[in-house]
Amino acid sequence: MMSTLDPHESLSLGQPSVDKNFGSLLADIAVRSAEFEQQRYISDDIISRFKQIGIYRALVPKIYGGDECSPGEFCQLIEQIATADGSAAWVASFGMSPFYLGALPRDTQKTLYGDGPDVVFAGGIFPPQRAPVENGGYRVSGRWRSASGCMGATLLGVGIMPEGSQPLPRMALLPPSSVEIDPTWNTVGLAGTGSHDLVVNDVVVPQEWTFIRGAALNLEGPLYRYPALSLATQVLSVVAMGIARAALNEIYAIAHRQQSVTGAPTLAERPQAQMQIARCEAELLSARTWFYQAIDEVWQRLLAGDDATAAQVNTLRLSSTHVTRVSAKVARQVLALNGMGGIELTSPLQRYVRDTMVITQHAFMGELTYINAGTLFFGGTPLPGYLS
Repeated sequence: MMSTLDPHESLSLGQPSVDKNFGSLLADIAVRSAEFEQQRYISDDIISRFKQIGIYRALVPKIYGGDECSPGEFCQLIEQIATADGSAAWVASFGMSPFYLGALPRDTQKTLYGDGPDVVFAGGIFPPQRAPVENGGYRVSGRWRSASGCMGATLLGVGIMPEGSQPLPRMALLPPSSVEIDPTWNTVGLAGTGSHDLVVNDVVVPQEWTFIRGAALNLEGPLYRYPALSLATQVLSVVAMGIARAALNEIYAIAHRQQSVTGAPTLAERPQAQMQIARCEAELLSARTWFYQAIDEVWQRLLAGDDATAAQVNTLRLSSTHVTRVSAKVARQVLALNGMGGIELTSPLQRYVRDTMVITQHAFMGELTYINAGTLFFGGTPLPGYLS
């Protein structure tokens, strides 16, 4: 069985030297959170260090030089980055891109990873733009929203709808030199993700550099039979988890030193605060345990050669939405515990609340999760794509 990560431990992908580099990276990210929020993207040197510690090769097949780690290991890694900064973790989470890019033809994948496994992919699929067929490819033009991490990407994707009756959109892949990034991202939370608009003007993309989003992967092994949409949801859910842990760590750091102007006991000595923090820990750790248990059950089934059942995929999706909502609740309650100190914009607790709020707004974490999950519990059929 996969051992889950203690929330106070550090995890990385490999050798002792990588462990040391990972700890140093987390410390630097935490110090520079305000920088990322102000400039509204993660700096290039951090993206380079993500490459060095193996973020972008973590889920790449070993045949292309990747690590092919388990979904649980990757989620734990992103969770740890989120304790330092939510936006940095959000950008790092797109290291799960092999679950998109694996749908490319195998020859294209060989070319893609020809210079190494550390491909930094970002993209915006919505709204899918009509793309006429031309010269064995598609003529692509349009604007796409919310391309998280696009500022540091080495490969960009946009959503297209080729002529005909194809029900699912394609992703067309382009080099950054063929795409204009319009810095439109201006939000209350996750500001550092740089989720700007992508603009493409009349570029022909060869068909072999496109893939149907949601198509079967041209990759072999248990990892690539893991439900792709579930993983795409989970790598975002753990960002909320890591932020909630950061919020708890922050309140622990100030609980003994925060003095009341009336001479009342410190925060750590107040029974109401003690009860509230205990409830926060219980709720977060319970939701986290269920989340990783759901991953492990599916992973063990895949290792045994079987596919995940509908009930197991439902648990993956529901536990992801649940832990996201719990994490946001914990962040808000910790902010309230801090009293007047939490109202200052310089308080990291303010950023934690804003960031977790944005994650609950993501389509993967919406109310439809509960509707689909409830439908399945009652023996019905969920909406298309929910069990992917």
